[in-house]
Amino acid sequence: MSVRKLKPITPGQRFRVVNGFDAITTDKPEKSLLAPIKKSGGRNSQGKMTMRYKGGGHKKRYRVIDFKRNKEGVPATVASIEYDPNRTAFIALLNYQDGEKRYIIAPNGLQVDQNVVSGSGVAPEIGNAMPLSDIPLGTIISCIELRPGQGAIMARSAGAFAQLMARDGKFATVKLPSGETRLILVNCMATIGAVSNSDHQLIVSGKAGRKRWLGRRPRTRPVVMNPVDHPMGGGEGRASGGHPRNRNGVPAKGYRTRTKTKASNKYIVERRKK
Repeated sequence: MSVRKLKPITPGQRFRVVNGFDAITTDKPEKSLLAPIKKSGGRNSQGKMTMRYKGGGHKKRYRVIDFKRNKEGVPATVASIEYDPNRTAFIALLNYQDGEKRYIIAPNGLQVDQNVVSGSGVAPEIGNAMPLSDIPLGTIISCIELRPGQGAIMARSAGAFAQLMARDGKFATVKLPSGETRLILVNCMATIGAVSNSDHQLIVSGKAGRKRWLGRRPRTRPVVMNPVDHPMGGGEGRASGGHPRNRNGVPAKGYRTRTKTKASNKYIVERRKK
């Protein structure tokens, strides 16, 4: 994986850094695994805007991803590594021996024609999915379940990975990408290896138009609003806006909003760093 810096032949390309797409092997997705996406523009069923700064964007179709990896014991061959417009990571098309096709989140280092398999007792190799009880301690993992059978919900974005630290009884200790150390049931599934496209963080848009292609409208800074619109608005001239806080007045930048009586607090061994 690599990034490319473009020659500054236009103002929009002067600072633009694009993905090299070295790992991508095809530009045509599997038709049977595509689903339509209906844009909401940030509006709910009543037509009221509940999420600001959303709208427009290029038309795209959803790629149905297998987050559960519940086809156990059936080997699959990696047919292609593809770009997915709905996520930062690349995806891999698997052809199972029984003829079924599925997309998975592609781990870093996964190659075309490589064999992957999921289930208990399989080898801890890149792309294989297995319960935390079978993974050797210290292994780099991604696409982790929080509840058995739920499907992967943690460490799914580009370059993300977690590390299996220890096991004790029915719980495994996992260090998550945020820095948090947490207890997870050992029968939860995880994929071996870090998520692909780790160079995503180096990409620079170069112009405002690329944000519009992604469906992101211009965002107004709170300090330039009026007091009726935001707690940080108002004042004569360029006022600083006072203490940083959100639209509802809740302090930002360091203020902890997690409920002290939350049931899952007992599973957090160490909080994430500030």
